[in-house]
Amino acid sequence: MRPLAGMEPGRGPGAVWGWLLILIVGLWAVAEGFPEKDLVGRLPGQPKVSFRQFAGYVDVDVDAGRSLFYYFAEAQQDPHLMPLTLWLNGGPGCSSVGGGAFTELGPFYPEGDGRGLRRNSMSWNKASNLLFVESPAGVGWSYSNTTSDYTCGDASTARDMLTFMLKWYDKFPAFKDRSFFLTGESYAGHYIPQLADAILDYNIQSKGFKFNMKGVAIGNPLLNLDRDAPATYEFFWSHGMISDEVGLAIMRDCDFDDYVLTNPHNVSKSCDEAMSAANSIVGEYINNYDVLLDVCYPSIVQQELRLKKLATKISMGVDVCMTYERHFYFNLPEVQKALHANRTNLPYEWSMCSDILNYNYDDTNINMLPLLKRIVQNHIPVWIFSGDEDSVVPLLGSRTLVRELAHDLKLKVTVPYGAWFHKGQVGGWAIEYGNILTFATVRGASHMVPYAQPSRALHLFSSFVRGRRLPNSTRPSIHD
Repeated sequence: MRPLAGMEPGRGPGAVWGWLLILIVGLWAVAEGFPEKDLVGRLPGQPKVSFRQFAGYVDVDVDAGRSLFYYFAEAQQDPHLMPLTLWLNGGPGCSSVGGGAFTELGPFYPEGDGRGLRRNSMSWNKASNLLFVESPAGVGWSYSNTTSDYTCGDASTARDMLTFMLKWYDKFPAFKDRSFFLTGESYAGHYIPQLADAILDYNIQSKGFKFNMKGVAIGNPLLNLDRDAPATYEFFWSHGMISDEVGLAIMRDCDFDDYVLTNPHNVSKSCDEAMSAANSIVGEYINNYDVLLDVCYPSIVQQELRLKKLATKISMGVDVCMTYERHFYFNLPEVQKALHANRTNLPYEWSMCSDILNYNYDDTNINMLPLLKRIVQNHIPVWIFSGDEDSVVPLLGSRTLVRELAHDLKLKVTVPYGAWFHKGQVGGWAIEYGNILTFATVRGASHMVPYAQPSRALHLFSSFVRGRRLPNSTRPSIHD
């Protein structure tokens, strides 16, 4: 019998059993080598659950006072047998705890009043232990006592995440030999390949512990801006969001080979005029991350990711006002206390995306395909998946980039492009190269695939961590 992390002590005789249960949970954690001080007994308004949660800090640079905040949820069943999966949100500068853990694939969503939680019945901890990290320092509750640390980029972020993982394993030594999967979305298209690359280097140099890295999966990832940027306008045109004339003008006049995110108007005058016309036609009242989703009125909430470094405002998820609910919940003092968060009393509120981070946006121009090539060459499966209603990093760019990567690796098609199925319906379309590189779409999903299509996303993730192909027939599968 596993202890119930959601139990709350009451009064009278029941209180004794409540406190005893908390003591047993703590002793159990210690016996397994887990940090008792990071154990989360119960979050405010949380439903009862049978798995344990941990949250707290890992110091990645003691001298600088730089620490990263994490949230860890055990698998719902047999966590001692399940793999470990790291999830990183993008931005750069947005919270994996607020995004992945409590909006998309974690075990809970915020309630409508922002004071409690409800169960996510399609949480990915059905298939794996889940680890979420607010990275880099300056995101969410992660912080540094050295202000200059908030000026950072891809290289420093990858170094800190490697250090974080090594020290996290010291906190949770039982996971050192467990299968380890790296996942994320959007700007994690940079974070994840660079972390995987750093892990490969570490494994080569280490004479002791080595990471048991078994796979990489990234949703709607920014991989190569030269291809991902024009894909946005191709998406607008293909979905009837701009006219033929404007779409043709962009295709004719814009050379995206020299596109620079920090200066997106460093293009010809005719291209600039065509893109401005396209953006004007699309308008402000469309959720670019899910073009079929309504927006939240009367206020349209802060964008979750900052790929364009603009003040574009969107909502996210099917509950188009969830960003408000999440922000309110995480800023409750009792929530922060339960999560062992904000230990330094930061002089600002928790927010989904950092206002203090000075990220090097020149890094957005780095091509990730060479790193993905190295990962595949080290016999580590790579899955790229795309919600097909996302115009920010559309499938049109990702699919092309995966095909180019496969061609560069000289991988043959092992599963031809075709539909995959979930619960007797089309879950999306997929193609596999060389039994190791997969591209898949998720039908009806947004930029935030696990939230927009939770059941299909869980099926895709379960297939990935179990080393199974997505089913190409309507016959029920183990995931249905």
